[in-house]
Amino acid sequence: MLALSLSSVGQSLSGINIVEPSNDELPPLPKPRMYQLDIVLKKGNNLAIRDRGGTSDPYVKFKIAGKEVFRSKTIHKNLNPVWEEKVSLLVESLREPLYVKVFDYDFGLQDDFMGSAYLYLESLEHQRTLDVTLDLKDPHYPKQDLGSLELAVTLIPKEGDFREATMLMRRSWKRSSKHQSLRLSDVHRKSQLWRGIVSISLIEAHDLQPMDNNGLSDPYVKFRMGHQKYKSKTIPKTLNPQWREQFDFHLYDEQGGFVDITVWDKDAGKKDDFMGRCQVDLSLLSKECTHRLDLPLEEGEGMLVLLVTLTASAAVSIADLSVNVLDDPHERKEILHRYNVLRSFHNIKDVGMVQVKVIRAEGLMAADVTGKSDPFCVVELSNDRLQTHTVYKNLNPEWNKVFTFNVKDIHSVLEVTVYDEDRDRSADFLGKVAIPLLNIQNGERKAYALKSKELTGPTKGVIFLEIDVIYNVVKAGMRTLIPIEQKYIEEEPRVSKQLLLQNFNRVRRCIMFLINAGCYINSCFEWESPQRSICAFLLFVLVVWNFELYMVPLVLLMLLAWNYILIASGKDTRQGDVQAVEDLLEDEDEDFDRDDKDSERKGFMNKLYAIQDVCISVQNALDEVASYGERIKNTFNWTVPFLSWLAIVALCVVTLVLYFIPLRYIVLAWGVNKFTKKLRDPYSIDNNELLDFLSRVPSDVQVMQYRELKVDPCHSPNKRKKNNPG
Repeated sequence: MLALSLSSVGQSLSGINIVEPSNDELPPLPKPRMYQLDIVLKKGNNLAIRDRGGTSDPYVKFKIAGKEVFRSKTIHKNLNPVWEEKVSLLVESLREPLYVKVFDYDFGLQDDFMGSAYLYLESLEHQRTLDVTLDLKDPHYPKQDLGSLELAVTLIPKEGDFREATMLMRRSWKRSSKHQSLRLSDVHRKSQLWRGIVSISLIEAHDLQPMDNNGLSDPYVKFRMGHQKYKSKTIPKTLNPQWREQFDFHLYDEQGGFVDITVWDKDAGKKDDFMGRCQVDLSLLSKECTHRLDLPLEEGEGMLVLLVTLTASAAVSIADLSVNVLDDPHERKEILHRYNVLRSFHNIKDVGMVQVKVIRAEGLMAADVTGKSDPFCVVELSNDRLQTHTVYKNLNPEWNKVFTFNVKDIHSVLEVTVYDEDRDRSADFLGKVAIPLLNIQNGERKAYALKSKELTGPTKGVIFLEIDVIYNVVKAGMRTLIPIEQKYIEEEPRVSKQLLLQNFNRVRRCIMFLINAGCYINSCFEWESPQRSICAFLLFVLVVWNFELYMVPLVLLMLLAWNYILIASGKDTRQGDVQAVEDLLEDEDEDFDRDDKDSERKGFMNKLYAIQDVCISVQNALDEVASYGERIKNTFNWTVPFLSWLAIVALCVVTLVLYFIPLRYIVLAWGVNKFTKKLRDPYSIDNNELLDFLSRVPSDVQVMQYRELKVDPCHSPNKRKKNNPG
């Protein structure tokens, strides 16, 4: 029965074709198109010694397929460093191993190699965190023990379409510098890449080491913080250079970091000489405050002077950075007590404090091709410089940042500048306002229209600020009599036709005022108006006869009081002066713009002709001033003995007259002579005896022109010319 049933089953199956699957036609197992490699760089053990002090400054690099994808921070002076840094990488293929290299950081020099190792990704288990110890080796000396690194590695296969992520990763790789870490979060992150700004002002150096044969040096300075570098300009032939340069570093670590500084002597055609080094530990500096640092140079001589300011960005909340102390009644009372008049002689340099609320801006200029901007705001008071975070792709940014400055001089000007951030180049200017501290209305939230960089005209946008100033009046008055604080960072002056015309017209306005005043006084001497001349003569006699020295400040006091009364009564004459300057600047701007539009049609010579009149006027004025100074000198140098003897006679007469006759009578006699000269001789020519005398004395240029040249002896007039025999 069983055999029968089996045979029947076999017959039933005989009509069915059973095909065995071929290996070529098997569907391939799905492979992930990309992997996420999570690595925790834990620590190093017994690393190699590379510095003279018996330590090293190690950092680690990761490379895949020859491309650097990660660089750790530098741990200074440690052979067993602890990093605890995590990085996430996108990996397309497991065939390429992860190449790990360790270096000793040497600023200004080539970093020393400390060992390397390979991590083969194909040997890693998926979805599991593995603790890996890599023994560091030198390929040239494989038996040498260079220590080890401890890592925690997790390999995670990624399913789905990662073409977009791969493209972003490749673009980021191309854009980033060779030292920039590429992490998974960097691919998708659109906010700021740094946690703060380190603003460094390189001011000057003192008593540097002479490196050249002439006993001087040509110093310049290199700065380095992580992968960021800056090199100053070279100041030739000095041991006390002044740079006055300002630059910014991005701060990636909340705990701070180190800024390594080296000073070098520039040598043309050969290797530059090392002059010394120093270091700034940013973790020791408080944020939102400008620090002046006097740093002695190690391995060299002299001292370097810097200004360093740490400003946090949006990665740290505003509440952690700025405390609005003036809104707290108790804190405000304490500050008012600190700057009370009764404490005027306590800490005289602390004049007051100013609190600036940078709230928002509206209607800013579009600086990017997308029609947007990435604005941030810089607030400056003298040499203190603080900065807000950047608001990306916005023409109406809100910062809501509060800054507090110490006031050293109540006459300082608060400058608020808005910039557009550009990652690959310097920031673009969007607008600026300058607010004198004495013009501030405390607690008033006010919209300020942004101006151009020269502050001469408006630009697009407004900024909303709320400013409070608290200061001690007595300290402020005492500080006014002390030299003004020098601003370390200023733009270098450039030759500008517009600025030249502006300054020339300003000087001309002042000179014309003096000339008009002189003409008015001279008209009194000329008796053009008898009534005015009689009043002037009587006033002159009355003042000279009763003159006392205290009358000079009294007259100035009366002038100040008179102008104050005019202003209080609504007859403010200052607006006319300001309007005149504005009209002058507007006219010059229009001329300047017109010149720019016509510059394509005009040649270089035409531009020179445009400023020829100004140059000639300035040239003649300088020649006149220099000539009178040289003529006074040549009078005492006996350049023209006759005039020097004449000066001796005149000075003897003046000395005797001043000795025997009081000055009051001399001035009175001079005035009576000037007033009556036109009455006595209507056709007399007005003159100034002193200027007439000096006009006869030659200037240095004229002395050179009148000097006789030596004659060749062969051209002597006593020597007859011999005739050649025929």
